[in-house]
Order: sequence, then C-alpha cells, then structure tokens
Amino acid sequence: MMDVIPTQFEVLDERFARVAGDDVVERLYTGTRWAEGPVYFPAGRFLVWSDIPNDRMLRWDEFTGTVGPFRTPAGYTNGNTLDREGRLISCEQGNRRVTRTEHNGSITVLADRWEGRRLNSPNDAVVRSDGSVWFTDPSYGITSDYEGQRAEQEIDGCHVYRIDPVTGETRIVADDFERPNGLAFSLDERLLYVADTRRRHIRVFEVTEDGTLEKGRIFAEGAAGDAYDGMRLDDTGRVWAAAGKSVHCYDPDGTLIGRLLLPDNVANLVFGGLKRNRLFVAASTSLYSIMLNVTGARPVWA
Repeated sequence: MMDVIPTQFEVLDERFARVAGDDVVERLYTGTRWAEGPVYFPAGRFLVWSDIPNDRMLRWDEFTGTVGPFRTPAGYTNGNTLDREGRLISCEQGNRRVTRTEHNGSITVLADRWEGRRLNSPNDAVVRSDGSVWFTDPSYGITSDYEGQRAEQEIDGCHVYRIDPVTGETRIVADDFERPNGLAFSLDERLLYVADTRRRHIRVFEVTEDGTLEKGRIFAEGAAGDAYDGMRLDDTGRVWAAAGKSVHCYDPDGTLIGRLLLPDNVANLVFGGLKRNRLFVAASTSLYSIMLNVTGARPVWA
C-alpha cells in the first residue's frame, strides 16, 4: 500500500487559492538522515537526491517506484542541479568542491578553491542559460564530521560564487552573507534569489550583464523556525522555498501567499515529471511528492 498523508495547503492570500493538486502527498521513500538536493532527470524519468550524513545519493525510478543507490560514497553531497546538456552538477560538502558528472560517468571538478584557498563546503548550485554555474559556500560541512569533514576554514566568510563558462574562473559575487544556502534565478535571469539560513531571510539581487550582482534587498523574512533552505520557481515566477515544516510560496512581489504543510523539516525541492508539475520535496528522513496544477519554470536545458 502506498504511504500517503492528506494534503494540507494553507492559503494566506487569494492569489494562492487557485493552487491545487492531489488530495494526498505521497511519501516515496523514508530512511534518510537528512534528505537534500533533489534533481529530476527527464530523459530517464528518475530523481536523484542526497542523504548527506550517510554520505550517499539515492535514485528513485518513476516507472517502478523503486529506490536504490546512485552514488556511495558521495563526498557528502548536498545540492544538485542539471546544466544545459543535462549533466549533473553537485555540491560536495565533504570534498569541498563543485563537480559535474559527465555522460560517461566520469567526474569533472568545476571549483574547489578560490585564490588558492580551499572552499568551505559548497551547498547548492544553479546554472544560468549562458552556462555559468552559481553556488553558495557556507561552512556546514567543515564545522563537524556529521555532514562532511571537520576542518579549518581557509576563506574568510561564507560567500556566493560564479564559475565562468569560458575561463572556468571562480569569483565571489556576494560576500555579505552569514550562511548562504539555496538560490534560484528569476524567469528572465535578471534577478538572483539567495537564502541566508542564519539570518532567516531571502535576498534578491539584480544580475548585471558582466555577471555581477548589485542592488541586493530583502525579498522575504521568515518567522521563528522558518530557516530558509532550497528554492525553485514556477513558470509564473512565484518562488517556492523550503522553510521549517512547509514549502512557502511567494508572489514575485515578495508576498507570502501560501504554504504546503508537511510533517518533516523541509530542506529542498524540485519540479519534475513529464510536464514539470510534480513537486518533489526532500524533508528530513523522507522524500515526498505531489502532483499540482502548477508547472515548474522551464530549465536551462529545455
């Protein structure tokens, strides 16, 4: 029998009243220690996600519903995404690097240092349509051995970085965060949303033509217990963000219009399925899924 829980939408604004979906949320898998980084592969109809403390990545098959290992050990991988060619981009906290898995299975290191110093522990990444890779680098993977390797911090601070698609240069684009975490581009890629988990808010920046950020401002602030983590956009530009035991939905003007409530602390999410209208949520020990009348933003490879 399928493991399901009743769907609980919390409508906070009439703009969310039209959001609907299945009457139940499916629990596709349980047994992780801290589920993170879901990424959907449309070509193979499967989803990969991270189980950070267990140093493994898991694979859920959409055709059979089965779950098996994808990679172990996995360098305590956290966030994952796909690039323009459908290749897997991963943030390896334990190895302190951002990597790309090639179509033949080999791994290419995209970034592991900045000005000769080792990165802290890359957390989440997003790819822009120009091929640049943007990632956050908090210190969660080096403060203890729970989700990485305890080590000294070589870089002063926790920053947001951009990897140039031509030169491969890694440079800081924002250096005033405490714990930068999830990030996502607006539909036109003129804005970049970045969560700061420690400060319990999401900031939004304008992206300039030369790939720098400017005019940062607060986009959303969370209540007690709402520490923002991963986020994605739907095709109307609304921001869906992991925070506490729910997925928050924000209008592009910054208004919190609704929530999808879940029994576990939510870490990250991704839209997938044939029509990108199936929301997958990594939360604590489990992977959840719900079919919605909402479609995820078109990815860079589409």
